[in-house]
Amino acid sequence: MPADSRFFRFLGPLSLGELATATGAELRGDADAVATNVAAAARARGGEVCYYEGKKRPAADAISAEAAACFVREEFADAMPDGVAALVTPLPRYAHAVAARRLIQFRDWGDVVEPHEATNIHPSARIAPTAHIGEGAAIGDRSIIAPNAVIGPGVQIGRDCVIGANVSIQCALIGNNVKIYSGARIGEAGFGVMPGPGGAEDAPQFGRVIMQDGVTIGANSCVDRGAFDDTIIGENTKIDNLCQIAHNVVLGRNVLMASFGGISGTVTVGDGVQLGGRVGIADHVVVGEGAQIAASAGVFREIPAGETWGGTPARPVRDWMREIAWVQKQTSRERRKS
Repeated sequence: MPADSRFFRFLGPLSLGELATATGAELRGDADAVATNVAAAARARGGEVCYYEGKKRPAADAISAEAAACFVREEFADAMPDGVAALVTPLPRYAHAVAARRLIQFRDWGDVVEPHEATNIHPSARIAPTAHIGEGAAIGDRSIIAPNAVIGPGVQIGRDCVIGANVSIQCALIGNNVKIYSGARIGEAGFGVMPGPGGAEDAPQFGRVIMQDGVTIGANSCVDRGAFDDTIIGENTKIDNLCQIAHNVVLGRNVLMASFGGISGTVTVGDGVQLGGRVGIADHVVVGEGAQIAASAGVFREIPAGETWGGTPARPVRDWMREIAWVQKQTSRERRKS
């Protein structure tokens, strides 16, 4: 999806010829065509610029036929859909980030063109004097914003919410009856790293956090905004203190996550899943509805719906317990021998 104008300011349009010059890419297409925004390759629409950095030739649906242009390596330049210009470069993601800086600008905490008064706050909301409300942010009926909380530009917070002390929220749409406890960080950039000319570079993140009704986020937990797609926390999900939710994660409804848990990018967790303390889930894993994961498990592959897994690497709990019993038996034998 494209960058949301509530959280990003648009600087364009720019011609593809201008973007090619700015990024050092070789343009194969119409230099006068116009770019207005950036997006993920599969979902780019008219006027949007994307990138493809896969190791295999892109599938037919990997790059949207509506995109204005796509940054791509030389070996895949001929794989563009009809009408999509190729911007050929050895570092497509880095070049795309350079182009993005020419097209859009993140509205950060201090991004105020002129001094403003917060006008989208319901009269029944209670805002601590030391809280900061960014330009264009909205606070719903009876919501409470505690001291030193920072609500970024464009953030939307619904009714009957409690935002704790020293919380920061940006690039987020928050539902009703949501509780975010002290020190939590919502909508920061995820851990996206890309190769650049001088080594590792931070990849820009253009997505949002969508937090549905009834969610609770524990103290000092972090929920990163999406890279392009949204990070979504489903209705009535409860997250404990000191947890990490990475970019593009989708948690279903009524998910329970105990403290010190960490979920890597682009993980999908179904409704009603329960995660014990210190559970870690690797990127792009799918956890089926109603699954249970034992404390300290390390999950590296899909967990089917309704199953209980544990251990590292995680496996069905019966297999895990059988292995533990076998190891204990073997160590007891060795102890008796000695």
